[in-house]
Amino acid sequence: MTDVGENAYTFLCQGLLVLIELRSLLCAKDYDRMELPMGNILGYLKEYKKECVLGPLFKLLEACFDLAVPLVMAAIIDKGIANGDSAYIMRYGGVLLLLAVIGMVCSITAQYYAAKAAVGFAAKLRHGLFVKLESLSFREMDTLGTSTMITRMTSDINQIQAGINMALRLFLRSPFIVFGAMLMAFFVDTKMAFIFVVLIPLLALVIFGIMLITMPLYRKIQTLLDIVLGRVRQNLTGVRVIRAFHKEEEEVAAFEGENEILTRTQLLVGRIAALTNPVTYVLVNLALVWLLWTGALRIDSGSVGQGDVIALVNYMTQILVELVKLANTIILTTKAVACGKRVQSVFDMQSSMVSGKSGHPVGAKVEFDHVTMSYQGGGDAALENVHFQAQPGQTIGIIGGTGSGKSTLVHLIPRFYDVTDGSVRINDTDVRDFPLETLRRSIGIVMQKAVLFHGTIQENIKWGNENATETEVIQALKDAQAWEFVSAKDKGIDTMVEQGGRNLSGGQKQRLNIARALVRKPGILILDDSTSALDYATDAKLRQAIRNLEYQPTVFIVSQRTSSIQYADFIIVLDDGEVAGTGRHEELLQNCDVYREIHQSQFQDRKEA
Repeated sequence: MTDVGENAYTFLCQGLLVLIELRSLLCAKDYDRMELPMGNILGYLKEYKKECVLGPLFKLLEACFDLAVPLVMAAIIDKGIANGDSAYIMRYGGVLLLLAVIGMVCSITAQYYAAKAAVGFAAKLRHGLFVKLESLSFREMDTLGTSTMITRMTSDINQIQAGINMALRLFLRSPFIVFGAMLMAFFVDTKMAFIFVVLIPLLALVIFGIMLITMPLYRKIQTLLDIVLGRVRQNLTGVRVIRAFHKEEEEVAAFEGENEILTRTQLLVGRIAALTNPVTYVLVNLALVWLLWTGALRIDSGSVGQGDVIALVNYMTQILVELVKLANTIILTTKAVACGKRVQSVFDMQSSMVSGKSGHPVGAKVEFDHVTMSYQGGGDAALENVHFQAQPGQTIGIIGGTGSGKSTLVHLIPRFYDVTDGSVRINDTDVRDFPLETLRRSIGIVMQKAVLFHGTIQENIKWGNENATETEVIQALKDAQAWEFVSAKDKGIDTMVEQGGRNLSGGQKQRLNIARALVRKPGILILDDSTSALDYATDAKLRQAIRNLEYQPTVFIVSQRTSSIQYADFIIVLDDGEVAGTGRHEELLQNCDVYREIHQSQFQDRKEA
């Protein structure tokens, strides 16, 4: 090798020229013409094209300067130290310092752009996934499960973010260093460079072999994590029931079983992945022994200088470090790919509910035309051959035993689920023909479980109508029989509500939920067993207030109590998904055994006491 130091100096100058040209090129914003595929989640990187180009390129520049370091060191040893030339040592020592500074600047710049792209990508992906989940119907949400959706939004996207970050930083740099070091070894000494030719394929075989084994295991781990998270969520949600029935030990045992499976799988994949570092270190160190032995013989014969052998040892060390980095990058990227496929599966899921494009459901005539409805994977029909009409302004009572299909029936009106057979019509138009937003804005619904969000009482009520005035909010509270306790609070409607309404009683939460539906002034009002926590007097006042509403909505009242529906214009009695009887209260007491049994169980004849 002739004058390695001068060649390294030339290499450094050329690198600086490339850096200047690269900066000019990027300042022209040519990267705006780049296009990324939008058919998968990587499309969310489209807004970070500049960062995706700059991050890897600055890493490549850093790698170029790192590859020059052993050549400069060889020149210092073979010429400066061997000849006692202090000026030569100082001059090329300055070159080493300059290489270090430029490499550090390139590294920091690359880290910045990679982090910016990864974090921004994860934020946009998380937002996109949330929007996608919001667009899915209840049928798809039931299929996915709550714990699975939470895992996709948190753990999976965090893993993808880490994988993107590492890929932008190291997926180009590490292979470039490995093959660059091999090429530079040929530049130093051809015979000893063949050691690199033998080593690199062996290392690649180890790394990619381990990757192929661990990739399906990482996917399995994420699935098992879904199961464990589902168990934890279920226990936290039902902790009072678990303690009430003294089931702590059974639940702990069930959790331990699921957690043990997850732990064993993680340990297995961890042991396999942990083989990467020791195996690569063994191979590289064996190659170093071979290199030093061969180098010593060639130094003794005068074929190469001492600095050349040191340069080759440095290149071997660089290969070791970069392959360890590449192995860790591949492990992270493998996890990211597995998580990406899970997130992509949600994006690929199509909602079974397609929004219609016509109709304006401001009226309140509702008709069920021989409706049958089955839940996906639920076996028997939840509703079968239900047929009735509700005229505008009527109050329809719906009653039946537990699991008889009461909630299912009213959920078909705002089209939370689609019918399996038959049709649900509003104003003689099938609900499937209405735009979903238009349909649901004309309906006020109060669910079985009262749900409130963190914020003031007024903010919670305005969920029903964001444009409602303070007067309208107060009137809705009065109609819902909630104004009495709200007005007694120091801040009135500006009183803060904790998440889930933890600082309110069950009856207070139900009345606020009813007020939220009433402030919308809907054409159709659905109360799905939403007065169960109210006493009989308050329940009666609420029903009276609803009857006196000036806009006269069609009201559907689902209840377990006959007292809540006995004054309804029309009562539907359900039994195991089928209509067991229809009519008014007095008629059903005479003609419907199911209704009579429910009523008598709640109002026993005092003479029997």
